Amino acid sequence: MSKIAITGASGLIGSALVGDLREKGHEVLRLVRRPVASADEVQWDPKNESIDIAALAGVNAVINLAGAGVGDKRWTSLYKSEILNSRVSSTRTIAKAVEELKPDVFISASAIGWYGETGDRGVTESDRGGDDFLAGVCEQWEAAADLAPSVRTVKIRTGVVLDPTGGALGKMLPLFKFGVGGKMGSGKRWWSWITLHDQIRSIQFLMDSDLAGPVNITAPNPATNSEFTAALARALHRPALLPVPGIALKVALGGFSSELLGSKKVLPEVLTNAGFVFDYPHVAPALTALTASD
Repeated sequence: MSKIAITGASGLIGSALVGDLREKGHEVLRLVRRPVASADEVQWDPKNESIDIAALAGVNAVINLAGAGVGDKRWTSLYKSEILNSRVSSTRTIAKAVEELKPDVFISASAIGWYGETGDRGVTESDRGGDDFLAGVCEQWEAAADLAPSVRTVKIRTGVVLDPTGGALGKMLPLFKFGVGGKMGSGKRWWSWITLHDQIRSIQFLMDSDLAGPVNITAPNPATNSEFTAALARALHRPALLPVPGIALKVALGGFSSELLGSKKVLPEVLTNAGFVFDYPHVAPALTALTASD
């Protein structure tokens, strides 16, 4: 049994990871910004870079998933600052603590936004970063994780996480259930996705491995937006007849629309070469399984 500390434990990935680790018998400490309310909580204040480091003594692994959701609000200049600062300050704070605590591994979140626009070109961990807003965020986010140089550090570049309880799929399901869903923009852009199930499995695989550096957490078979939306419609036995015009997304979502209309064809080369086997490598069976109760 390991002792594992997790930031961002209340988010989509974090809450699922906490539950799964505890089911497997691990002791999990959740970092919270408010006063602690239970024995499994540790207080921290990333804005002021403070943390109760004594309460983390003896941890074997630290998993950093903290950061404001990129799709939670319209991208005003103020919220773009929050997207950046919430990631960099939290990662800097926990990385400094990690360097002092010396756990076996530090797993720190990043995103496939690192690569910017890839078009139809498949990219792997060895490719250079992009030059748009989220690429810049990811560059600074990952740099903050380097403040724990004496600890094996894994930077997980996560794709679009699929689960009916939240994230992109959670927002799309109501539209598709009512038969008013469809492709976004041209439908030709690539989406690099991962089921929440395989996301949790891959994080635990990385904990137990000797891998370090950037790791793409995406399924090995990206899908175009048309393929994705058609597969979702089939899984729900609904039509996908109403495409969402790009201009409508830009009006409704502002800067975040570029992420839905953009193209990121990201391949999980490091995970695949290390022998990780995806339970859901293809989007159609994944969406069928995720919507089975609907």
